[in-house]
Parts: sequence; C-alpha cells; structure tokens
Amino acid sequence: MSSDDLETDGQPCFKRVILKLSGESFCRQGERGIAMDEVVHIAEQVKQAHEDGCEVAVVIGGGNILRGGQFKSANAGIHEATAHYMGMLATVINGLALQDALESIGCRTRLMSAIKMDGVCEPYIRRRAQRHLEKGRIIILAAGTGGPFVTTDTAAALRSLELEADALLKATRVDGVYSEDPEKNPHAIFYSELTYNEVQDQKLRVMDSSAIAHCMEHAMPVIVFNFKKDGNIVKAIHGDKIGTRIESEKTIARA
Repeated sequence: MSSDDLETDGQPCFKRVILKLSGESFCRQGERGIAMDEVVHIAEQVKQAHEDGCEVAVVIGGGNILRGGQFKSANAGIHEATAHYMGMLATVINGLALQDALESIGCRTRLMSAIKMDGVCEPYIRRRAQRHLEKGRIIILAAGTGGPFVTTDTAAALRSLELEADALLKATRVDGVYSEDPEKNPHAIFYSELTYNEVQDQKLRVMDSSAIAHCMEHAMPVIVFNFKKDGNIVKAIHGDKIGTRIESEKTIARA
C-alpha cells in the first residue's frame, strides 16, 4: 500500500500509540509460523501511520510460534513459568521479522526486549524507548513484561501507560468487539462503542481482565479493529470511526 492509496485530512488524532499485534497476525489464518507477506502487509500500514505523523510502538505476541498455555497439563514435563518464558522468546523472533520488514521499506526501527539479549536487540528501558520515538523511530517491544504469568495484552496496557501513549490500538482479524466470536457465530452482535465496565460486566473477550483494569484506572482509550483491511491502522490514528472504541462512561458520547 503506497501513501497515495489512502486519503487522510490533517494531522493524526493521536500523536503516540501502542499497536498490539497478536502472533497470529504474522501468519495466514489457520496456519503457524511466520509468513513474510503477512508481516510486510502490517509493516506497510505501520509505515503509513508513522509518515502521517504518529509515533508508533508495537507490542507483539508469539502465539504463531508457541503459547505458554499449551504446557499447562501436569504431565507436560515443563514448569508453567518456563513455558511462559518460552512464549516470550517467541515474541522476539516475531520482532526480528517485523523489524526487517519495516527496514526493508525504509523505516528506522529499534527492537527492544524486556528480557536482556544484547546480541539481537536492546533492553527495554522506558526513557530510551521514549527517546527513540521522539527521534522518529518505530519501536518494537518484545518479551512482554519480562515476567511469567502476564499476557502480552497486559504488557501492551502497561507500555501504553509508561510511554504516555494517547491510545492503545488492538489489531484483530475481525472488525471489532462482538458479543460472541463472529467467526463461530455469524449472528454475534457488533459493538461500535463500549465502556470498560461493560467489557468487564459482559466478560467480553477483548483483552484479559488485568489489561482492561489498567486501561480503565488510567482512562487509556482502547480501539479494537481489523488490521487485515488496508488503511485501518491509518484510519485509527486519525480518529476515524472504525472498529470498537472502549473508554470510560464520561468520555463516550451516546447517540
């Protein structure tokens, strides 16, 4: 997607965002591993958002390679904490792929990990990450929070707060938040706007409860949208009405 493919007006609505990508966004639906055409498609959208004047930090999952939860059974032979660390390392693999995809189309990047591994990326340090953003670099944040038993959704929420982002963008394969999984139930109800309390009360599968709680406590807007549709990342940073917007009761304007 070139910059001519999408018309936008004025400056972006958000100056700085955290973009949360699941590991599944790095592969084709129903498959595992990394499909570089999928990664490049994401990179092109991130580049456009960056060129429009938005500072972008990307938090990535690793479910396309390994999920810590798959070793939960007592006879798996792997301690659950160890499994979570394995999942964190998978996010670094995805981070390396995204970094190369971004740099291949002319972006300046930094890959930062919450687990120290100097041979392949920088350690995550909040002030350093902020400085990279200020210098016009796209940063990729891997390894979650660096500790087990914490999802990458929660890591994204915490990084949003640490880096003083204006919004947390949650990229998915569907158009936003539904009452049920729309890939399983075609009659699921779509929500264009929700409050944090509604998400919690209805137990909607948006992000884990800890992530939602952090965003609610600090009034961090969450926008859930379909990254598969060209231009949606750019539309999100410009404040266009796409996907589902989650905020507090006081900031949502009801029709």
